[in-house]
Amino acid sequence: MTAPHPRRRRTLAVPAGMALATALALLPGGPAAAADGPSATADAASLSYVVNVLPGQAPSPQVKRAIAEAGGTIVTSYDRIGVIVVHADGPGFAEAVRAVRGVHSAGATRTAPLPSAVTADLGTPKVLGAREVAAAGATAGQDPLQKYQWDLPAIKADKAHEKSLGSSRVTVAVIDTGVDDTHPDIAPNFDRAASADCVSGKPDTTDGAWRPGPGESAHGTHVAGEIAAAKNGVGMTGVAPGVKVSGIKVSNPDGFFYTEAVVCGFMWAAEHGVEVTNNSYYTDPWYFNCKDDPDQRALVEAVTRASRYAERKGAVNVAAAGNENYDLAADEIADPSSPNDTTPSDRVVDPSECYDIPTQLPGVVTVAATGAKGIKSSFSNHGLGVVDIAAPGGDSTEYQKPEPPADNGMVLGTLPGGKWGYMAGTSMASPHVAGVAALIRSTHPDASPAKVKSLLYAQADATPCTTPYDIDGDGETDAVCEGTAERNGFYGHGIADALDAVTK
Repeated sequence: MTAPHPRRRRTLAVPAGMALATALALLPGGPAAAADGPSATADAASLSYVVNVLPGQAPSPQVKRAIAEAGGTIVTSYDRIGVIVVHADGPGFAEAVRAVRGVHSAGATRTAPLPSAVTADLGTPKVLGAREVAAAGATAGQDPLQKYQWDLPAIKADKAHEKSLGSSRVTVAVIDTGVDDTHPDIAPNFDRAASADCVSGKPDTTDGAWRPGPGESAHGTHVAGEIAAAKNGVGMTGVAPGVKVSGIKVSNPDGFFYTEAVVCGFMWAAEHGVEVTNNSYYTDPWYFNCKDDPDQRALVEAVTRASRYAERKGAVNVAAAGNENYDLAADEIADPSSPNDTTPSDRVVDPSECYDIPTQLPGVVTVAATGAKGIKSSFSNHGLGVVDIAAPGGDSTEYQKPEPPADNGMVLGTLPGGKWGYMAGTSMASPHVAGVAALIRSTHPDASPAKVKSLLYAQADATPCTTPYDIDGDGETDAVCEGTAERNGFYGHGIADALDAVTK
């Protein structure tokens, strides 16, 4: 959950005015290519939709006929959860289909035509040369770059690795922008069978389809390395370097995570035995999806059905809380950035009725971010009763500077093309928790998702509210924390504990 504007979890950015929008790669190779320009615009009336019907059976002839008569073409149907993905030309498709017997809800998954007409700003990493890599040196018992990973001791992962690296029978699915499985730190642990490209809403298992394309975001590759970079004498070390990681690509070339792709991602993970999913994004184009809007209500229902299905099939779903320093338990929140694929409008939403999906969905583990000093990251969303747990996501080095030899307050991860670099965001916090959940599942191989979550919360290090919270030292409170040391709005049940995950 990093973002070009403060809100986008998947790209490299944080709230305005903060100097965290740089990823530093630690191998030669020149700056990564910027995202391509906007895709060619299709017919302005051509959109993608989800149609939600009764789960457990194929769409009825009546529903199929109504979809066709309204100008729609079925792309795929997830019968087990009753979600149909449709492309349609012409206005009024969703309204027409909603009136059909057997349709529970239906809505457009985007406001831009197919393909989307706006390109997300994915950031341009700054690449360092070979001299900086050589200067990292090596330390006995550690991968060369581990000395820069202040985040591992912050959750006791370095101590956990003395006991266990995790089980290769456990797979964490990175539902994200794609994963470069050729990276030397990812290749040893990559699960190809559990990987796919879900961008269209229908899985593509062509070899390598799960990788980011030229100019596409490094976000998913970074997340994968944080979770399971191998302890192999190369580069860095993941939180759970002995588990498997898969890539499920759900971000299109323009950088958007649309509902049909997210549904496909959860369903693919569910049907391929994945034990944990990491979700460092929000579902475009709405930051918050409001249930009083028929289109947005349908998107919430579709992703809810898919995430719950994945959990019923054995997966613990972990998601980033977001990067806007929002109090998600507030009565009102200003959302100036939705819809983000056409023209945003200023609106005020009630977060109890308008959801950031998937992080605010039932059963999903919502993760806030901490910095190198162990307090809430300046950008991290928070909220009593919403945030479940916290983990390192980095912060401005100006605000939270790590102890030497680490010198960057952001989080180190893998980058496509055999590189490494820094990013910050709740996007980086979520994979730390996903890695700890994978260690718990490795220690307790028969544990249900409910049991894994119970252990995750019980083992977390209780962390009291940071009060007052004046992260920039200007004498003004930057966020208000509510609750007790055992459960509060900044840290939930506390900061994730990898050592307890392998010893208890």
